[in-house]
Amino acid sequence: MEESELLKIRREKVAELAARGIDPYPNGIRVGDTAASLNERFGSLDKDAFTGIEGTFSLGGRIMAIRDFGKGAFVSLQDRTGRIQGFIRRDGVDPEAFELFKSLDVGDIVFLSGRIMKSRTGELTIEAKELRLLAKSVRPLPEKWHGLTDVETRYRQRHLDLIANPSSREVFLKRSRIIRLIRRFMDEHDFLEVETPMMQPRAGGAVARPFKTFHNALGMDLFLRIAPELYLKRLVTGGLERVYEINRNFRNEGVSTFHNPEFTMMEFYQAYATFEDLMDFTEELFVFIAVELFGGSRFTYQGLEVDMNPPWRRVRVRDAVMETCGVDRETLEDPSRAAAFARSLGVEIKEGDPPGKILMAVFEEKVEASLIQPTFVTHYPVEVSPLSRRNNDEPSLVDRFELYICGKEIANAFSELNDPADQRDRFLQQLREREAGDEEAHEMDDDYIRVLEYGMPPTAGEGIGIDRLVMLFTDSASIRDVILYPQMRQKDA
Repeated sequence: MEESELLKIRREKVAELAARGIDPYPNGIRVGDTAASLNERFGSLDKDAFTGIEGTFSLGGRIMAIRDFGKGAFVSLQDRTGRIQGFIRRDGVDPEAFELFKSLDVGDIVFLSGRIMKSRTGELTIEAKELRLLAKSVRPLPEKWHGLTDVETRYRQRHLDLIANPSSREVFLKRSRIIRLIRRFMDEHDFLEVETPMMQPRAGGAVARPFKTFHNALGMDLFLRIAPELYLKRLVTGGLERVYEINRNFRNEGVSTFHNPEFTMMEFYQAYATFEDLMDFTEELFVFIAVELFGGSRFTYQGLEVDMNPPWRRVRVRDAVMETCGVDRETLEDPSRAAAFARSLGVEIKEGDPPGKILMAVFEEKVEASLIQPTFVTHYPVEVSPLSRRNNDEPSLVDRFELYICGKEIANAFSELNDPADQRDRFLQQLREREAGDEEAHEMDDDYIRVLEYGMPPTAGEGIGIDRLVMLFTDSASIRDVILYPQMRQKDA
């Protein structure tokens, strides 16, 4: 049948129920059990063991299938924990309840209570003594709802995806568990969880294009934050020496399998630590999560075996490019030769780009994808790191790393720049780049400079992409699979 005809039939059923004095949407119903709790308690028992089990069991759930035999029927019920079978017999419930059953459809939410048993096929079953309708599903589940695979429907109508695909529910249950594990780890290491502004007077803390809005009462522009970094470092300056925040960032950038304009990050800052300390810390954190989830440090992502057993490889970004692309250091450090080399590889660069930016363009195009096992890529050019501390031995580089796993960046960290004069110079350079047309260049933040002038202790900080981390640990190919409601282009009405 066409959907419009099915809608008409179900709406007529709602009217018929109301005419019979049955509320299609009652409230105040309490359930005593879940599908998982019943399966855990009774699933392994043989059929003979049920003769001695007394008591009434109850649960609420959505009807996912109906097998009607006239005088009786089996229904598959799904609640938040899984599925269990119900059995409704004509002579097992009162006549009104059995008549009600004849009005039910796949998708309806019902209350079922009765004794626990196993069917002839050995399936755990509640034999109904009481049956009540809790919510009539007027709109039928889409055709072939079982194993719903249409990505447009799955992402735009996540409720249908969660109803139809147990694997999707498992992803989001695991996502919640991963975040709980991170909080537990951070708390056990004496970090304080904080919240910082999501609307900020200037977009700072990262090199990215922001979303802009206007606050009427204050009469001022505000930006959805691209990062919490500068506020978290203010807190470190104020004496909160170990802080972290898990929350949303917003960047007005493209959408891909690894990018969503609204995404979740954890940023944390530790006084009296360096970027090298954070490499050890990150190894410990990731292994902790892997062991909790998988029982060990090895798992598979998209057919690739990942081994998180430390120590992880550490390589300078320049050395990684030299090894992969077969180029010498002198070429990479000479502006004209570096530009020519990049163009020979088909890497797009801008006229006048300094060697550091050219190096990063080559790295992103030619090296990233090859970094399958956990790898810390270190010592980035100062041109692309406006908030990082310069390296003592090579001031053109900074004490920074990015973590790559399965060819994708998962984390970014550095020893923080706490010299206010150097930080002002970096901001001024960023302003020059903005004036030259770089919309992602960092703005000047005089207030943050004043904060540094009070003295921020030597500090290291790190940002971890929670969505990408969840992708990794749930074997998800797209970031849209781990965000409940990803941003998508609006469909025409």
